[in-house]
Amino acid sequence: MSTPDSTQIQGGITGLEDIEMGAARIRVDDKKIINCRADLNQLFPLKYDWAWQKYLDACANHWMPQEVNMTTDLATWKDPNALSDDERLIFKRALGFFSTADSLVANNLVLAVYRHITNPECRQYLLRQAFEEALHTHSYTHIIESLNLDESELFNMYREIPSIHDKAIWSLKYTQSLSDPHFKTGTTEANQTLLRDLIAFYVIFEGIFFYVGFVQVLSFGRRNLMTGSAEQIQYILRDESMHLNFGIDMINQIKIENPDLWTPSFQDEIRNMIKEAAELEYRYAEDTMPRGVLGLNVGMFKEYMHFIANRRCMQIGLKAVFEDAENPFAWMSEVIDLKKEKNFFETRVTEYQTGGALNWD
Repeated sequence: MSTPDSTQIQGGITGLEDIEMGAARIRVDDKKIINCRADLNQLFPLKYDWAWQKYLDACANHWMPQEVNMTTDLATWKDPNALSDDERLIFKRALGFFSTADSLVANNLVLAVYRHITNPECRQYLLRQAFEEALHTHSYTHIIESLNLDESELFNMYREIPSIHDKAIWSLKYTQSLSDPHFKTGTTEANQTLLRDLIAFYVIFEGIFFYVGFVQVLSFGRRNLMTGSAEQIQYILRDESMHLNFGIDMINQIKIENPDLWTPSFQDEIRNMIKEAAELEYRYAEDTMPRGVLGLNVGMFKEYMHFIANRRCMQIGLKAVFEDAENPFAWMSEVIDLKKEKNFFETRVTEYQTGGALNWD
């Protein structure tokens, strides 16, 4: 195999540079998550079985928004006595954040993350994740259209609602370098930038910034309100949990392969990022809930964000950033498991399993 040039070594490999006749076969040990010198077109032999399995699991968990009947939601929304003004505010602002945030995620995934991950089995999962992000945006549109909501109002909330705007701006700050066409990995500084931005993307944007909205909308479903919308958010939460787990595995593998990146000062920087993100998400809770509604109040969300932030730290090997935080929404764990019955097209889903296929009878 020919020696790669400096562009290839420093994160510029796309899989399209050279196809050399008679080149040596790829060995498993040739593969790496970033800065890989091996041919990216060669998916097998697999090195990261967890990435391939997550791709298969995601494919097995396929769903479409049109499968969810929104008739009951429309009746609830049109009934002036079914929901309070505060509940309508919560619901619309959740949709306002979700509808633009997932398109931001998809853009970063396709334009930035995929480019710098130089492993074909991880890229295979990223392609599936990109489709799921498009599916999520489709789902929010399905809800908005079904309820005849003001599309312009919802899709512009990230420009008009301070806490939604602040989360979007925070996220852009940590993705601009990845989307810069001149940014390349290959040096310690650049590799650290990539690792930091992957943590911002997966651990924070996917793993923190959606969770207040998830709890809020799913709490409607627990009260038998807006059940079609809650059902779709339940499927989205399952997908996002898988995205988060994939990102954490990838981040931890990069740490193993590049131990020089995980310095004490870098760990402090990441802990501060996670703490700042938890505060931003709490401010979003304040912005969407000026008063409490049945079963929810802002104080509960402050505790929840502290709990989530500590959990995210633990998952990537960091010390907790908040003391004595507990989960006030233990039922969210059950929701993520998706163990429920649901009729689709005269068939019955007896169980959804995180990372598992649908079982029909």
